[in-house]
Amino acid sequence: MDVSKLVRPIEILMVEDNPADADLTRETMENSKMYVTMHVVGDGVEAMAFLRRTGKYANAPRPDLVLLDLNLPKKDGKEVLAEIKADQDLKRIPVVILTISKDEEDILKSYNLHANCYITKPIDLNQFVKVVKSIEDFWLTIVKLPPNGSKK
Repeated sequence: MDVSKLVRPIEILMVEDNPADADLTRETMENSKMYVTMHVVGDGVEAMAFLRRTGKYANAPRPDLVLLDLNLPKKDGKEVLAEIKADQDLKRIPVVILTISKDEEDILKSYNLHANCYITKPIDLNQFVKVVKSIEDFWLTIVKLPPNGSKK
């Protein structure tokens, strides 16, 4: 039986400018027990276009979860987070900060901007995979995500 015809996939938007991190995250998620569709954009401007469904993203699905790096070109992750959480239509989408920064100021600023959690990316490949799996286990299995829609 093809589960994809019975269940809507969990839509994840990853905002990441490092292709290796994006590929590893996608590969880990695709090997999961959950039905996940990963979308990856490489900068903050593209992230907001995807979320607001403008330009080439006019038909983009609404994400159930955003994985957001802080160090991005064009518009950094904190700016993206601030825009998401200030937007009536987007603010309920959970945003997980997934970044290399361990800076206390970045952590505090992210939570002050209403990030749902802050995770520092490990450098070690195996640890990185474990972190992605733990995000999947927690956010896609344990947590009850808000309904996927633009209800206010």
